[in-house]
Amino acid sequence: MSDLSTFSLTGKRILVTGANTGIGQGIAVSVARAGGLVIGVGRSAMDDTAGKVAAVGGSFEAVAADLGDPAGASEMLGRVWDESGPLDGLVNNAGIIRRADAVDLSEADWDDVIDINLKTVFRLCQGFARRVLAEPERRGKIVNIGSVLSFQGGIRVASYTASKHGVLGLTRLLACEWAQKGINVNGIAPGYIETNNTEALRADPDRSAAILGRIPAGRWGAPADIGDAAVFLLAPASDYMHGAVVPVDGGWLAR
Repeated sequence: MSDLSTFSLTGKRILVTGANTGIGQGIAVSVARAGGLVIGVGRSAMDDTAGKVAAVGGSFEAVAADLGDPAGASEMLGRVWDESGPLDGLVNNAGIIRRADAVDLSEADWDDVIDINLKTVFRLCQGFARRVLAEPERRGKIVNIGSVLSFQGGIRVASYTASKHGVLGLTRLLACEWAQKGINVNGIAPGYIETNNTEALRADPDRSAAILGRIPAGRWGAPADIGDAAVFLLAPASDYMHGAVVPVDGGWLAR
């Protein structure tokens, strides 16, 4: 039987991308509440997240990085490891979305989304694994943030849907390669969460009503809903989980 310590991140150093707002901020606060030290990575200021982490008695280190540059992102992870200490966990949360009918989606909007949402995710996983595997006794955990659009098509978000399908496949592939080598790779598929990415949907009365009408829980999700699931996948309680992508969607996919 598990005790509460199996859900603890005390003493663990967890890098969270896109930690300045939304789901990333929720993950950072949940990790801190569970005792983990958060290294938050983002392009913009993370003062608000640092304040929320401090409010729950946690520790937060801010790292500025442009995650639109996959090679630079990988170098950043190596620099963090060398300068401030080894990492125990990696949460690939940072992502962008571009909305347009598929016939109108520009090549730039395709490339920008795929680079951040998929290519950078792979490069960070790769860089993390290389460091962990270089030390035979070290263990590590990776949590990739997918979407319900890892399983569904959606509309007007072709590059986003492609990227999140890719995150699902990549999570499974890496789990198969690294499960016996001390690295757990799992994912979370958030449903409709109150973040900047969903602001346009929530501002459209018809779309918002249609979405809420389909969610069995009857509400939009909160960033903390995703954060607490991430804690579980980073903690010892999930040690036998590999390649799982857990929907946290208020029942959306079950409908």
